[in-house]
Amino acid sequence: MMQLFKLNLIILLATACSFLPHKPNEEKKSQSQLNDDQLLDTIQYRTFQYFWDGAEPNSGMACERIHTDGVYPENDKNVVTSGGSGFGVMSIVVGIDRGFITREAGIGRLAKITSFLEKADRFHGAWPHWMFGETGKVKPFSTKDNGGDIVETAYLIQGLICVKNYLKQDVPAEKALADQIAKLCNEVEWSWYQNGKPALYWHWSPTYNWEMNFAIEGYNECLIAYVLGASSPTYPLSPEAYHQCWARGGGINAETTKYGYTLKLKHNGAAEYGGPLFWAHYSYLGLDPRNLKDKYASYWDENRNQVMIDYNYCVENPKKFKDYGPECWGLTASYSINGYDAHMPSNDLGVISPTAALSSFPYSPEESMRAARYFYEKMGSKLWGKYGFYDAFSETENWCPSHYLAIDQGPIVVMIENYRSQLLWKLFMQDKDVQNGLTKLGFTF
Repeated sequence: MMQLFKLNLIILLATACSFLPHKPNEEKKSQSQLNDDQLLDTIQYRTFQYFWDGAEPNSGMACERIHTDGVYPENDKNVVTSGGSGFGVMSIVVGIDRGFITREAGIGRLAKITSFLEKADRFHGAWPHWMFGETGKVKPFSTKDNGGDIVETAYLIQGLICVKNYLKQDVPAEKALADQIAKLCNEVEWSWYQNGKPALYWHWSPTYNWEMNFAIEGYNECLIAYVLGASSPTYPLSPEAYHQCWARGGGINAETTKYGYTLKLKHNGAAEYGGPLFWAHYSYLGLDPRNLKDKYASYWDENRNQVMIDYNYCVENPKKFKDYGPECWGLTASYSINGYDAHMPSNDLGVISPTAALSSFPYSPEESMRAARYFYEKMGSKLWGKYGFYDAFSETENWCPSHYLAIDQGPIVVMIENYRSQLLWKLFMQDKDVQNGLTKLGFTF
């Protein structure tokens, strides 16, 4: 079936289109007629468009947000995000591999993004959280957060490593792009962000220096920063930073059980039920958790158990929010009724974020498929728009704005692909520097 699909795609592309001129399956079948593979094709294709048609035109980077109603209260339509663009370049790899775009078009876009990143503001090799897409100049995330953001940089590097390993070494143009990406990756000064200590600090500013003073301690979404820091062949992070700061000298462990599922890591500020579900997604878009273990945890067990606790909490629905249940679940950070919030069982505001369940496909395939069908078939156009499912909704409040965020759309494309083919996991984990870094930190994988 896949071979036939690719043959048909080649014929279509021969008519001189660089992307599919139609929505996979949607024009031929009603919503309720799609089988599981067709539904996943459709979700991935439409969500991928956020990073393709919806990209900021000058840079090719992922816009921080897209509001299809055209309302941008912060006047930030052309602001791009480094971390979200890391998820975006991984989505472009999926787009090429799935035949949503030609390889030539995809490589061209990746080259454009890489050239932009070379010229954009960097601070000891690290990019800021936000940049202006027209210029590459930093847009402060907050007053003192106007320099390097090592966590957002880690998400970007994670994506770039996948791209580098997807490129063909025997094709001169692709090899040149891979070398260009490797140079960018190796210029990140992870050791600088230790601030001379056995730690890793989230921010550095050229005007405020280390005043943000945010040492990254676990457990949360930031594991990938330590892994990539330890993997650097040029400015490596010390293993002591991982064990003493991230793992808190062993204090990261604190066992808790809910609904029969046990967490062995102390989730920051959410020890009882675990944190928002993006903690099980962002670091694991490339970093394969299936066999990943160190002396603190089995990361497959930790992530799957966090997802299943979230799922069972929504099924129990102790606050009696409308429509929560086995088909409608998933709490994570997203837009909320009053701005933006980190939704989780201990901070349940009646807001479901589709990315929570959909990006959990590797951990909870049956539960995630039920959610996918509910969002697509039952909610339909109320939730489904130009770039896939809108960021968040509340049936209790009858609230569902036509808004998207890059950091929520990207993991949907990538984690569904990891569920289907393990593509990004394979690309990232084959990297020799990554393997060396994991070994230095004491991981088995």
